[in-house]
Amino acid sequence: MQLRYGFRLYPDSGQRAALAQAFGCARVVFNDAVRAREDARRAGGAFPKAGELSKRLITEAKRTEQRSWLGEVSAVVLQQALRDVEAAYKNFFASLKGARKGPKTGAPRFKSRKDTRQSIRFTANARWSITDNGRLNLPKVGAVRVRWSRTLPAQPSSVTVIKDAAGRYFASFVIDTDPAADAARMPDTDQTVGIDLGLAHFAVLSDGTKIDSPRFLRRAEKKLKKAQRELSRKQKGSKNREKARLKVARAHAQVADARREFHHQLSTQLIRDNQAIGVEDLAVKGLARTRLAKSVHDAGWSAFVHMLEYKAVRYGRTLVKIGRFEPTSQTCSQCGAKDGPKPLHVRTWTCATCGAVHDRDHNAAINVKTAAGLAVTACGAQVRPGRVLAQRDETGSHGFSTEPRAA
Repeated sequence: MQLRYGFRLYPDSGQRAALAQAFGCARVVFNDAVRAREDARRAGGAFPKAGELSKRLITEAKRTEQRSWLGEVSAVVLQQALRDVEAAYKNFFASLKGARKGPKTGAPRFKSRKDTRQSIRFTANARWSITDNGRLNLPKVGAVRVRWSRTLPAQPSSVTVIKDAAGRYFASFVIDTDPAADAARMPDTDQTVGIDLGLAHFAVLSDGTKIDSPRFLRRAEKKLKKAQRELSRKQKGSKNREKARLKVARAHAQVADARREFHHQLSTQLIRDNQAIGVEDLAVKGLARTRLAKSVHDAGWSAFVHMLEYKAVRYGRTLVKIGRFEPTSQTCSQCGAKDGPKPLHVRTWTCATCGAVHDRDHNAAINVKTAAGLAVTACGAQVRPGRVLAQRDETGSHGFSTEPRAA
């Protein structure tokens, strides 16, 4: 499978100017391609092909006085901008036809020079390289200093240079991982676990382990409030307002980075210690429209489950997602009796059938594991065995003849 490895870049002043020029040229080519397709749509003609757009918007445009500065950047960067337009329209039309999963995707829009996030992509044709002293050599930019936090497991196929809202530069490498090497990195285990995600605790495991919620956004609210208040008092368009905007963006970037690091560490630990994991498919969009919206977004459940998904595929583990309507908080994990819904402030309850006293979250985690078919009985058999084909004498409606009946 393909993964991205991101590293921090530290370009000097000249390299920052060259990257800014490359960002601008890629943005212009992207906007020209969107405009060309929109003009063809209004005229009722066929959409221009990628080869025609490349010839008109890059090759011929470099010879004109208005677009001669396109030749000052790598041609691969401009070609990849056209690829991005093609991919955006492909996703848009697939979304219209219902062939693309997820929410509806809108038509490509023009990029603005005021966008806080800029990116360009270099493929192998651009002849970029990593020097002997560990710098990233980019065409017409130079050798940029990189902070290597780990070694690359294989030769990258492409690199994307990103400038985020906080003014930081990153290099994102695309790596083809080796399945055999990934499988050897993880120890063999036969442990299974169910996870109940929540707000009081970020996660409660079926073995009783409770993982506290870091609440990164809540802890940084005072700092964010002060930075946002200073930003609101600055005059629009001034340099002081840009400095205040960067201060707000850096504060939010610290929160996002800390949350992402927490998700990575916890997901890797769970994948390493368990062969199979059961988790509930939560309705995050619905919960984000309630009074708990800030806490739900602060927890970042969707990002955490997504990490579990791709890491399970990478390392040969099993991840089972149960339906969101499974009554995990209403069912007794001892006898299976359904005790009905309970308000959120009820954290401990007693089963009316068997008298067992349950911690709400721990009981839900056990039920998640059982519903996912990961729990086992004392003899080692699964609680919910796999499906088997029915015997020939078991088919048909019970009590009725299996012969064809007249209408």
